Amino acid sequence: MNRISRKVGRRVKDHLSLVLLMLTGVAGAQAVTPLDPGLGIVTVPLYGEVSATPSNQANGASEPTLTVFAPQTGLANGSAVIIAPGGAYLRLASNLEGRQVADWFAARGVTAFVLKYRLGPQNLYPVPLEDAQRAIRLVRSMAAHYGIAQDRVGIMGFSAGGHLAAETAVRFDDPATAGSDPVNQWSSRPDFVVLGYPWLNAMEPARASEITYCSMIRVLSAAQCAALTEPYTPKLHVTRQTPPVFIYATSDDTVVPVRASVEFYDAMIAAGADVEMHLFRHGAHGRGLGAGNASLDEWPVLLESWLRDKGFLSPLAPKGAAPNRP
Repeated sequence: MNRISRKVGRRVKDHLSLVLLMLTGVAGAQAVTPLDPGLGIVTVPLYGEVSATPSNQANGASEPTLTVFAPQTGLANGSAVIIAPGGAYLRLASNLEGRQVADWFAARGVTAFVLKYRLGPQNLYPVPLEDAQRAIRLVRSMAAHYGIAQDRVGIMGFSAGGHLAAETAVRFDDPATAGSDPVNQWSSRPDFVVLGYPWLNAMEPARASEITYCSMIRVLSAAQCAALTEPYTPKLHVTRQTPPVFIYATSDDTVVPVRASVEFYDAMIAAGADVEMHLFRHGAHGRGLGAGNASLDEWPVLLESWLRDKGFLSPLAPKGAAPNRP
């Protein structure tokens, strides 16, 4: 076995050890089979159980997970990001708004975790939010394994995932004090938040032809829908403690209104919170990192500058050899 093969073998062994540790004591847990170890991609169960059956993201019935995209060995800078794809809370655009974004971050030294959260009529709000909060805690609990600083864990979301990410920014809580799960001892507050064409008015009553959470899910009564508006409209809960937020949207988005992003930005400014927003004049909804559009391809450049300015792309101060394990 040559040197490269031995190194890859150690990475797989390290990750499998972590997953088996998470599954200790879980009845009926199935064996974990990693992808090609050379890709540096593995999947971790969000709540400590892996199913033997194929996942079904279309109806949200499968178990929530985090798929880890590790930077090249030696390039990890100590930052991490959880990526929440959109899909109107009915499905997940996990390629365009997940894998492609994770690769972008990993190329810049950030360990990326694509979140598969529960959704659909059988997983009504706040179930998706519980999964996002759990993901932040879980990543912090694995910080030593992945060489992550516990104060450099962010979340990024697109469309419905943007609403979800914004909710984690304004509805974080202190580490849980009850229960035996050690993951619950970590804070669910993200250290930075990135919102791509976010659906920030998802829980508000519809205007004209605008879509809402209830118009997409279609199982809630009018009273149940009305009860979701106040607790899950992010702009209503911004405080000075809301973490730094970067917002990207387009003025002629015909799916979610740019107005909602502007209102959230205004709420951040009014609260004295840290926010930066970039609005493009033209651009269809759901373009991910730009998808080849000459104008929209520029927004990740602006995001990189913002992350660098905040220090999230700078290497950690050396404290011995930092691990970097897929």
